[in-house]
Amino acid sequence: MSAPVRARNRWLALVVLSLTQLVVVLDGTIVNIALPQAQRELGLSDPQRQWVVTAYALAFGALLLLGGRVADYGGRRRAFFVGMIGFGAASLYGGLAQNGTELIIARGLQGVFAALLAPAALALLTVTFPSGKERNTAFAVFGTIAGAGAAVGMVLGGVLTEFADWRWCLLVNLFFVVAGVVGGVLFLTESKAEGRNTYDVLGAITVTLGLGSLVYGFSLAENGWARADTILFIVAGVVLLALFVWIEARSSHPLLPLRVVLDRARGGAFLIQAVAGSVMIGATLYLTFHLQIVLGMAPLEAGLASLPLPLAIMVTAPIATKLLPAIGPRPLMTGGPIIVAAGLLLLSRITFDGAYVVQVLPALLVMGVGMAFVFVPLQNVALSGVEPHDAGAASATANSAMQIGGSIGLSVFTAVYVAAVGDDGRSLPALTSGYSTVFIGAAIGMVVAAIIAATLIGGKTRHARGTREATASLH
Repeated sequence: MSAPVRARNRWLALVVLSLTQLVVVLDGTIVNIALPQAQRELGLSDPQRQWVVTAYALAFGALLLLGGRVADYGGRRRAFFVGMIGFGAASLYGGLAQNGTELIIARGLQGVFAALLAPAALALLTVTFPSGKERNTAFAVFGTIAGAGAAVGMVLGGVLTEFADWRWCLLVNLFFVVAGVVGGVLFLTESKAEGRNTYDVLGAITVTLGLGSLVYGFSLAENGWARADTILFIVAGVVLLALFVWIEARSSHPLLPLRVVLDRARGGAFLIQAVAGSVMIGATLYLTFHLQIVLGMAPLEAGLASLPLPLAIMVTAPIATKLLPAIGPRPLMTGGPIIVAAGLLLLSRITFDGAYVVQVLPALLVMGVGMAFVFVPLQNVALSGVEPHDAGAASATANSAMQIGGSIGLSVFTAVYVAAVGDDGRSLPALTSGYSTVFIGAAIGMVVAAIIAATLIGGKTRHARGTREATASLH
Protein backbone atom coordinates (compact mmCIF):
# COMPACT_ATOMS: atom_id res chain seq x y z
CA MET A 1 0.00 0.00 0.00
CA SER A 2 1.07 3.60 -0.43
CA ALA A 3 0.35 6.52 1.83
CA PRO A 4 -1.53 9.43 0.25
CA VAL A 5 0.77 12.03 -1.27
CA ARG A 6 -0.05 15.71 -1.00
CA ALA A 7 -0.32 17.55 -4.33
CA ARG A 8 2.72 19.76 -3.72
CA ASN A 9 4.83 16.85 -2.55
CA ARG A 10 3.93 14.88 -5.68
CA TRP A 11 5.80 17.35 -7.88
CA LEU A 12 8.72 17.55 -5.48
CA ALA A 13 8.80 13.75 -5.50
CA LEU A 14 8.91 13.91 -9.31
CA VAL A 15 12.02 16.10 -9.07
CA VAL A 16 13.72 13.55 -6.80
CA LEU A 17 12.72 10.58 -8.95
CA SER A 18 13.75 12.34 -12.17
CA LEU A 19 17.13 13.10 -10.62
CA THR A 20 17.44 9.39 -9.86
CA GLN A 21 16.62 8.48 -13.46
CA LEU A 22 19.17 11.00 -14.71
CA VAL A 23 22.04 9.61 -12.66
CA VAL A 24 21.21 6.00 -13.58
CA VAL A 25 21.03 6.72 -17.32
CA LEU A 26 23.92 9.16 -17.63
CA ASP A 27 26.25 6.73 -15.84
CA GLY A 28 25.87 4.47 -18.85
CA THR A 29 27.74 7.04 -20.97
CA ILE A 30 29.53 9.51 -18.66
CA VAL A 31 32.74 7.48 -18.71
CA ASN A 32 32.81 7.20 -22.54
CA ILE A 33 34.71 10.42 -23.16
CA ALA A 34 36.94 9.75 -20.12
CA LEU A 35 37.97 6.28 -21.29
CA PRO A 36 41.10 7.32 -23.23
CA GLN A 37 42.44 9.20 -20.18
CA ALA A 38 41.53 6.38 -17.77
CA GLN A 39 43.11 3.81 -20.08
CA ARG A 40 46.41 5.69 -20.11
CA GLU A 41 46.50 6.26 -16.34
CA LEU A 42 45.48 2.74 -15.27
CA GLY A 43 47.12 0.86 -18.12
CA LEU A 44 43.87 -0.71 -19.31
CA SER A 45 43.97 -3.16 -22.18
CA ASP A 46 41.45 -2.68 -25.01
CA PRO A 47 39.20 -5.53 -23.71
CA GLN A 48 39.30 -3.97 -20.23
CA ARG A 49 38.36 -0.61 -21.72
CA GLN A 50 35.24 -2.13 -23.29
CA TRP A 51 34.30 -3.81 -20.02
CA VAL A 52 34.29 -0.48 -18.19
CA VAL A 53 31.16 0.24 -20.23
CA THR A 54 29.81 -3.30 -20.47
CA ALA A 55 30.13 -4.21 -16.76
CA TYR A 56 27.68 -1.48 -15.77
CA ALA A 57 25.07 -2.25 -18.41
CA LEU A 58 25.41 -6.01 -17.93
CA ALA A 59 24.92 -5.99 -14.14
CA PHE A 60 22.19 -3.37 -14.44
CA GLY A 61 20.18 -5.15 -17.10
CA ALA A 62 20.63 -8.68 -15.77
CA LEU A 63 19.51 -7.86 -12.21
CA LEU A 64 16.71 -5.39 -12.90
CA LEU A 65 13.86 -7.89 -12.65
CA LEU A 66 15.09 -9.15 -9.30
CA GLY A 67 15.58 -5.55 -8.17
CA GLY A 68 12.02 -4.74 -9.15
CA ARG A 69 10.60 -7.57 -7.08
CA VAL A 70 12.78 -6.69 -4.09
CA ALA A 71 11.41 -3.14 -4.32
CA ASP A 72 7.82 -4.43 -4.59
CA TYR A 73 8.07 -6.74 -1.61
CA GLY A 74 10.52 -4.97 0.70
CA GLY A 75 9.18 -1.46 0.13
CA ARG A 76 9.96 0.85 -2.79
CA ARG A 77 11.09 3.79 -0.68
CA ARG A 78 13.37 1.53 1.34
CA ALA A 79 14.80 0.02 -1.87
CA PHE A 80 15.33 3.53 -3.21
CA PHE A 81 17.52 4.45 -0.25
CA VAL A 82 19.52 1.19 -0.29
CA GLY A 83 20.08 1.55 -4.03
CA MET A 84 21.02 5.21 -3.81
CA ILE A 85 23.52 4.78 -0.94
CA GLY A 86 25.03 1.62 -2.48
CA PHE A 87 25.37 3.39 -5.82
CA GLY A 88 27.23 6.21 -4.11
CA ALA A 89 29.60 3.79 -2.34
CA ALA A 90 30.35 1.99 -5.63
CA SER A 91 30.98 5.34 -7.34
CA LEU A 92 33.44 6.32 -4.60
CA TYR A 93 35.24 2.98 -4.99
CA GLY A 94 35.51 3.49 -8.75
CA GLY A 95 36.70 7.06 -8.40
CA LEU A 96 39.55 5.87 -6.18
CA ALA A 97 40.39 2.78 -8.30
CA GLN A 98 44.09 2.05 -8.67
CA ASN A 99 43.92 -0.44 -11.53
CA GLY A 100 41.64 -1.64 -14.29
CA THR A 101 40.24 -4.57 -12.31
CA GLU A 102 39.07 -2.32 -9.48
CA LEU A 103 37.44 0.09 -11.95
CA ILE A 104 35.56 -2.73 -13.71
CA ILE A 105 34.41 -4.18 -10.37
CA ALA A 106 33.21 -0.75 -9.28
CA ARG A 107 31.26 -0.29 -12.50
CA GLY A 108 29.65 -3.70 -11.98
CA LEU A 109 28.67 -2.73 -8.42
CA GLN A 110 27.17 0.50 -9.74
CA GLY A 111 25.04 -1.65 -12.03
CA VAL A 112 23.95 -3.90 -9.17
CA PHE A 113 22.66 -1.00 -7.08
CA ALA A 114 21.19 0.77 -10.11
CA ALA A 115 19.17 -2.41 -10.70
CA LEU A 116 17.54 -1.84 -7.31
CA LEU A 117 17.31 1.94 -7.55
CA ALA A 118 15.80 2.35 -11.03
CA PRO A 119 12.71 0.11 -10.70
CA ALA A 120 12.04 1.48 -7.22
CA ALA A 121 12.03 5.03 -8.60
CA LEU A 122 9.80 4.20 -11.56
CA ALA A 123 7.37 2.21 -9.38
CA LEU A 124 7.17 5.14 -6.94
CA LEU A 125 6.39 7.41 -9.87
CA THR A 126 3.65 5.03 -11.04
CA VAL A 127 1.84 5.01 -7.70
CA THR A 128 2.43 8.73 -7.06
CA PHE A 129 0.77 9.75 -10.34
CA PRO A 130 -1.91 7.10 -10.92
CA SER A 131 -3.94 8.77 -13.69
CA GLY A 132 -5.00 11.78 -15.68
CA LYS A 133 -3.21 14.82 -17.07
CA GLU A 134 -0.76 14.94 -14.17
CA ARG A 135 0.34 11.39 -14.94
CA ASN A 136 0.99 12.29 -18.58
CA THR A 137 3.04 15.31 -17.53
CA ALA A 138 5.01 13.35 -14.94
CA PHE A 139 5.85 10.54 -17.33
CA ALA A 140 6.73 13.05 -20.05
CA VAL A 141 9.26 14.69 -17.72
CA PHE A 142 10.60 11.32 -16.58
CA GLY A 143 10.78 9.94 -20.12
CA THR A 144 12.48 13.05 -21.49
CA ILE A 145 15.19 12.78 -18.85
CA ALA A 146 15.60 9.09 -19.64
CA GLY A 147 15.99 9.92 -23.31
CA ALA A 148 18.40 12.79 -22.81
CA GLY A 149 20.41 11.20 -20.00
CA ALA A 150 22.84 9.32 -22.25
CA ALA A 151 23.75 12.46 -24.18
CA VAL A 152 23.91 14.55 -20.98
CA GLY A 153 26.37 11.96 -19.65
CA MET A 154 28.70 12.59 -22.58
CA VAL A 155 28.56 16.36 -22.08
CA LEU A 156 29.18 16.12 -18.35
CA GLY A 157 31.93 13.56 -18.91
CA GLY A 158 33.63 15.94 -21.32
CA VAL A 159 33.47 18.86 -18.89
CA LEU A 160 34.81 16.82 -15.96
CA THR A 161 37.57 15.14 -17.98
CA GLU A 162 38.72 18.44 -19.47
CA PHE A 163 38.73 20.58 -16.32
CA ALA A 164 39.17 18.06 -13.50
CA ASP A 165 40.06 14.39 -13.99
CA TRP A 166 38.43 11.26 -15.38
CA ARG A 167 37.85 10.09 -11.77
CA TRP A 168 35.28 12.85 -11.29
CA CYS A 169 33.08 11.12 -13.86
CA LEU A 170 32.44 8.64 -11.02
CA LEU A 171 32.87 10.88 -7.98
CA VAL A 172 30.29 13.39 -9.27
CA ASN A 173 27.63 10.80 -8.44
CA LEU A 174 28.15 11.54 -4.74
CA PHE A 175 26.47 14.93 -5.20
CA PHE A 176 23.49 13.28 -6.89
CA VAL A 177 23.31 10.69 -4.10
CA VAL A 178 23.26 13.30 -1.33
CA ALA A 179 20.53 15.27 -3.12
CA GLY A 180 18.53 12.09 -3.75
CA VAL A 181 18.72 10.85 -0.18
CA VAL A 182 17.74 14.23 1.29
CA GLY A 183 14.90 14.63 -1.23
CA GLY A 184 13.75 11.05 -0.63
CA VAL A 185 13.54 11.60 3.12
CA LEU A 186 11.48 14.74 2.63
CA PHE A 187 9.15 13.92 -0.25
CA LEU A 188 8.87 10.16 -0.93
CA THR A 189 6.31 7.95 0.79
CA GLU A 190 6.55 4.20 1.21
CA SER A 191 4.59 1.76 -0.92
CA LYS A 192 4.81 -1.98 -1.42
CA ALA A 193 2.92 -4.81 -3.05
CA GLU A 194 -0.01 -6.20 -1.08
CA GLY A 195 -0.74 -9.83 -0.37
CA ARG A 196 1.58 -12.80 0.05
CA ASN A 197 5.06 -11.96 -1.20
CA THR A 198 7.31 -14.90 -2.11
CA TYR A 199 10.52 -14.61 -4.07
CA ASP A 200 10.87 -16.62 -7.25
CA VAL A 201 14.45 -17.80 -6.65
CA LEU A 202 14.66 -20.16 -9.62
CA GLY A 203 13.26 -17.51 -11.94
CA ALA A 204 15.76 -14.97 -10.61
CA ILE A 205 18.68 -17.31 -11.24
CA THR A 206 17.66 -18.28 -14.77
CA VAL A 207 16.86 -14.75 -15.99
CA THR A 208 20.05 -13.30 -14.48
CA LEU A 209 22.26 -16.01 -15.99
CA GLY A 210 20.32 -15.88 -19.27
CA LEU A 211 20.60 -12.12 -19.76
CA GLY A 212 24.22 -12.15 -18.60
CA SER A 213 25.14 -14.95 -20.99
CA LEU A 214 23.34 -13.28 -23.90
CA VAL A 215 25.01 -9.91 -23.41
CA TYR A 216 28.43 -11.50 -22.87
CA GLY A 217 27.99 -13.60 -26.01
CA PHE A 218 27.19 -10.54 -28.08
CA SER A 219 30.20 -8.74 -26.60
CA LEU A 220 32.39 -11.55 -27.96
CA ALA A 221 30.93 -11.15 -31.45
CA GLU A 222 33.43 -8.43 -32.37
CA ASN A 223 36.02 -11.21 -32.52
CA GLY A 224 33.82 -13.17 -34.91
CA TRP A 225 30.21 -14.39 -35.05
CA ALA A 226 31.29 -17.92 -35.93
CA ARG A 227 33.60 -18.40 -32.93
CA ALA A 228 32.61 -21.28 -30.66
CA ASP A 229 32.53 -19.14 -27.49
CA THR A 230 30.33 -16.49 -29.13
CA ILE A 231 27.81 -19.07 -30.30
CA LEU A 232 27.93 -20.97 -27.00
CA PHE A 233 27.11 -17.97 -24.82
CA ILE A 234 24.38 -16.62 -27.12
CA VAL A 235 22.71 -20.04 -27.40
CA ALA A 236 23.03 -20.60 -23.65
CA GLY A 237 21.42 -17.20 -23.04
CA VAL A 238 18.49 -17.98 -25.33
CA VAL A 239 17.96 -21.40 -23.73
CA LEU A 240 18.09 -19.97 -20.20
CA LEU A 241 15.62 -17.22 -21.08
CA ALA A 242 13.27 -19.78 -22.63
CA LEU A 243 13.57 -21.80 -19.42
CA PHE A 244 12.79 -18.62 -17.46
CA VAL A 245 9.56 -18.11 -19.43
CA TRP A 246 8.59 -21.74 -18.79
CA ILE A 247 9.22 -21.29 -15.05
CA GLU A 248 7.27 -18.03 -14.89
CA ALA A 249 4.26 -19.58 -16.63
CA ARG A 250 4.08 -22.23 -13.90
CA SER A 251 5.07 -20.21 -10.83
CA SER A 252 2.43 -19.11 -8.33
CA HIS A 253 4.56 -16.04 -7.46
CA PRO A 254 6.57 -15.30 -10.62
CA LEU A 255 9.44 -12.85 -10.73
CA LEU A 256 7.94 -11.48 -13.95
CA PRO A 257 4.22 -12.21 -14.32
CA LEU A 258 3.80 -12.96 -18.01
CA ARG A 259 0.69 -10.76 -18.08
CA VAL A 260 3.06 -7.79 -17.76
CA VAL A 261 4.79 -8.49 -21.09
CA LEU A 262 2.04 -10.29 -23.01
CA ASP A 263 -0.15 -7.20 -23.17
CA ARG A 264 0.12 -6.15 -26.81
CA ALA A 265 0.84 -2.45 -26.34
CA ARG A 266 3.06 -2.93 -23.31
CA GLY A 267 5.11 -5.62 -25.02
CA GLY A 268 5.52 -3.36 -28.04
CA ALA A 269 6.70 -0.53 -25.79
CA PHE A 270 9.33 -2.80 -24.23
CA LEU A 271 10.62 -3.78 -27.68
CA ILE A 272 10.78 -0.15 -28.80
CA GLN A 273 12.62 0.73 -25.60
CA ALA A 274 15.24 -1.93 -26.36
CA VAL A 275 15.84 -0.54 -29.86
CA ALA A 276 15.96 3.04 -28.56
CA GLY A 277 18.45 1.94 -25.90
CA SER A 278 20.72 0.43 -28.54
CA VAL A 279 20.80 3.78 -30.35
CA MET A 280 21.19 6.03 -27.29
CA ILE A 281 23.86 3.85 -25.65
CA GLY A 282 25.52 2.11 -28.59
CA ALA A 283 25.40 4.54 -31.52
CA THR A 284 26.22 7.62 -29.42
CA LEU A 285 29.46 5.95 -28.30
CA TYR A 286 30.60 5.82 -31.93
CA LEU A 287 29.57 9.44 -32.35
CA THR A 288 31.95 10.24 -29.49
CA PHE A 289 34.75 8.34 -31.23
CA HIS A 290 34.16 10.27 -34.46
CA LEU A 291 34.22 13.61 -32.67
CA GLN A 292 37.44 12.89 -30.77
CA ILE A 293 39.44 10.59 -33.02
CA VAL A 294 38.47 11.78 -36.51
CA LEU A 295 37.54 15.43 -35.95
CA GLY A 296 40.23 15.83 -33.27
CA MET A 297 38.03 17.44 -30.62
CA ALA A 298 39.16 17.72 -26.99
CA PRO A 299 36.95 16.01 -24.36
CA LEU A 300 35.07 19.21 -23.47
CA GLU A 301 34.61 20.16 -27.11
CA ALA A 302 33.30 16.66 -27.91
CA GLY A 303 30.91 16.81 -24.97
CA LEU A 304 29.55 20.18 -26.02
CA ALA A 305 29.28 18.98 -29.61
CA SER A 306 26.91 16.24 -28.37
CA LEU A 307 24.71 18.79 -26.57
CA PRO A 308 22.32 19.55 -29.48
CA LEU A 309 20.85 16.04 -29.15
CA PRO A 310 19.53 16.43 -25.56
CA LEU A 311 18.62 20.07 -26.20
CA ALA A 312 16.46 19.07 -29.17
CA ILE A 313 14.81 16.39 -27.00
CA MET A 314 14.03 18.89 -24.25
CA VAL A 315 12.70 21.56 -26.65
CA THR A 316 10.47 19.06 -28.47
CA ALA A 317 9.22 17.22 -25.36
CA PRO A 318 6.58 19.85 -24.38
CA ILE A 319 5.15 19.68 -27.91
CA ALA A 320 4.96 15.90 -27.72
CA THR A 321 3.35 16.14 -24.27
CA LYS A 322 0.55 18.33 -25.64
CA LEU A 323 0.04 16.07 -28.65
CA LEU A 324 -0.16 12.83 -26.62
CA PRO A 325 -3.70 13.24 -25.18
CA ALA A 326 -4.96 14.66 -28.46
CA ILE A 327 -3.73 12.01 -30.91
CA GLY A 328 -2.65 9.12 -28.69
CA PRO A 329 0.72 7.35 -28.51
CA ARG A 330 0.72 5.45 -31.82
CA PRO A 331 1.40 8.40 -34.19
CA LEU A 332 4.17 9.68 -31.92
CA MET A 333 5.79 6.28 -31.42
CA THR A 334 5.58 5.50 -35.14
CA GLY A 335 6.71 8.86 -36.48
CA GLY A 336 9.40 9.39 -33.85
CA PRO A 337 11.59 6.42 -34.86
CA ILE A 338 11.26 7.37 -38.54
CA ILE A 339 12.56 10.85 -37.72
CA VAL A 340 15.43 9.37 -35.69
CA ALA A 341 16.26 7.04 -38.60
CA ALA A 342 16.37 10.03 -40.94
CA GLY A 343 18.80 11.76 -38.57
CA LEU A 344 21.00 8.66 -38.40
CA LEU A 345 21.07 8.42 -42.19
CA LEU A 346 22.17 12.06 -42.31
CA LEU A 347 24.88 11.20 -39.80
CA SER A 348 26.01 8.25 -41.91
CA ARG A 349 27.09 10.72 -44.63
CA ILE A 350 30.08 11.87 -42.54
CA THR A 351 33.50 12.09 -44.14
CA PHE A 352 36.90 12.17 -42.46
CA ASP A 353 37.49 15.76 -43.61
CA GLY A 354 33.93 17.02 -43.18
CA ALA A 355 32.82 19.90 -40.97
CA TYR A 356 30.86 19.29 -37.76
CA VAL A 357 28.38 22.11 -38.51
CA VAL A 358 27.53 20.64 -41.90
CA GLN A 359 27.63 16.88 -41.30
CA VAL A 360 26.93 16.26 -37.61
CA LEU A 361 24.92 19.14 -36.12
CA PRO A 362 21.84 18.87 -38.41
CA ALA A 363 21.70 15.10 -37.83
CA LEU A 364 21.76 15.52 -34.02
CA LEU A 365 18.92 18.05 -34.12
CA VAL A 366 16.77 15.76 -36.25
CA MET A 367 17.53 12.77 -33.98
CA GLY A 368 16.62 14.79 -30.89
CA VAL A 369 13.21 15.74 -32.29
CA GLY A 370 12.46 12.10 -33.10
CA MET A 371 13.66 10.82 -29.75
CA ALA A 372 11.34 13.22 -27.91
CA PHE A 373 8.36 11.78 -29.77
CA VAL A 374 9.52 8.29 -28.74
CA PHE A 375 10.38 8.86 -25.09
CA VAL A 376 7.49 11.10 -24.01
CA PRO A 377 4.77 8.41 -24.46
CA LEU A 378 7.01 5.36 -24.01
CA GLN A 379 7.11 4.99 -20.22
CA ASN A 380 3.41 5.79 -19.96
CA VAL A 381 2.41 3.10 -22.47
CA ALA A 382 4.79 0.61 -20.86
CA LEU A 383 3.15 1.05 -17.44
CA SER A 384 -0.51 1.81 -18.28
CA GLY A 385 -2.91 -0.62 -16.63
CA VAL A 386 -0.25 -2.29 -14.48
CA GLU A 387 -1.59 -3.50 -11.14
CA PRO A 388 0.16 -2.07 -8.06
CA HIS A 389 1.38 -5.57 -7.16
CA ASP A 390 3.27 -5.68 -10.48
CA ALA A 391 4.52 -2.09 -10.59
CA GLY A 392 8.10 -2.96 -9.65
CA ALA A 393 8.30 -5.84 -12.12
CA ALA A 394 6.89 -3.73 -14.95
CA SER A 395 9.21 -0.83 -14.11
CA ALA A 396 12.17 -3.20 -14.02
CA THR A 397 11.22 -4.66 -17.39
CA ALA A 398 11.04 -1.18 -18.91
CA ASN A 399 14.50 -0.28 -17.60
CA SER A 400 15.92 -3.70 -18.40
CA ALA A 401 14.72 -3.45 -21.99
CA MET A 402 16.71 -0.25 -22.46
CA GLN A 403 19.87 -1.47 -20.74
CA ILE A 404 19.92 -4.91 -22.34
CA GLY A 405 19.04 -3.32 -25.69
CA GLY A 406 21.91 -0.88 -25.21
CA SER A 407 24.34 -3.63 -24.22
CA ILE A 408 23.44 -5.88 -27.13
CA GLY A 409 23.27 -2.91 -29.49
CA LEU A 410 26.77 -1.78 -28.47
CA SER A 411 28.11 -5.30 -29.03
CA VAL A 412 26.39 -5.67 -32.41
CA PHE A 413 27.50 -2.21 -33.54
CA THR A 414 31.06 -3.06 -32.49
CA ALA A 415 30.98 -6.24 -34.55
CA VAL A 416 29.58 -4.30 -37.52
CA TYR A 417 32.24 -1.62 -37.09
CA VAL A 418 35.10 -4.16 -36.92
CA ALA A 419 33.84 -5.86 -40.08
CA ALA A 420 33.50 -2.51 -41.88
CA VAL A 421 37.01 -1.20 -41.13
CA GLY A 422 38.68 -4.55 -41.86
CA ASP A 423 42.48 -4.56 -41.68
CA ASP A 424 42.74 -0.82 -42.32
CA GLY A 425 41.50 0.12 -38.87
CA ARG A 426 43.82 3.03 -38.15
CA SER A 427 43.32 5.37 -41.11
CA LEU A 428 40.79 8.18 -40.75
CA PRO A 429 38.85 7.21 -43.91
CA ALA A 430 38.51 3.63 -42.63
CA LEU A 431 37.38 4.78 -39.19
CA THR A 432 34.82 7.11 -40.71
CA SER A 433 33.53 4.32 -42.94
CA GLY A 434 33.12 2.09 -39.91
CA TYR A 435 31.22 4.75 -37.96
CA SER A 436 29.00 5.42 -40.98
CA THR A 437 28.11 1.74 -41.20
CA VAL A 438 27.17 1.74 -37.52
CA PHE A 439 24.81 4.70 -38.03
CA ILE A 440 23.15 2.97 -41.00
CA GLY A 441 22.62 -0.15 -38.85
CA ALA A 442 21.09 2.01 -36.10
CA ALA A 443 18.77 3.65 -38.64
CA ILE A 444 17.53 0.24 -39.74
CA GLY A 445 16.84 -0.60 -36.10
CA MET A 446 14.72 2.54 -35.69
CA VAL A 447 12.68 1.68 -38.79
CA VAL A 448 11.98 -1.69 -37.15
CA ALA A 449 10.86 0.20 -34.01
CA ALA A 450 8.43 2.24 -36.13
CA ILE A 451 6.96 -0.96 -37.59
CA ILE A 452 6.54 -2.37 -34.08
CA ALA A 453 4.74 0.79 -32.96
CA ALA A 454 2.42 0.83 -35.97
CA THR A 455 1.58 -2.84 -35.41
CA LEU A 456 1.31 -3.18 -31.63
CA ILE A 457 0.66 0.23 -30.07
CA GLY A 458 -3.00 1.22 -29.77
CA GLY A 459 -4.51 4.51 -30.76
CA LYS A 460 -6.06 7.29 -28.69
CA THR A 461 -8.99 5.16 -27.52
CA ARG A 462 -6.81 2.39 -26.20
CA HIS A 463 -4.53 4.89 -24.48
CA ALA A 464 -7.47 6.44 -22.66
CA ARG A 465 -8.75 3.01 -21.67
CA GLY A 466 -5.32 2.07 -20.33
CA THR A 467 -5.25 5.20 -18.21
CA ARG A 468 -8.69 4.40 -16.78
CA GLU A 469 -7.56 0.84 -16.01
CA ALA A 470 -4.51 2.17 -14.20
CA THR A 471 -6.75 4.46 -12.18
CA ALA A 472 -9.11 1.67 -11.23
CA SER A 473 -6.32 -0.68 -10.24
CA LEU A 474 -4.79 1.83 -7.86
CA HIS A 475 -7.96 2.65 -5.86
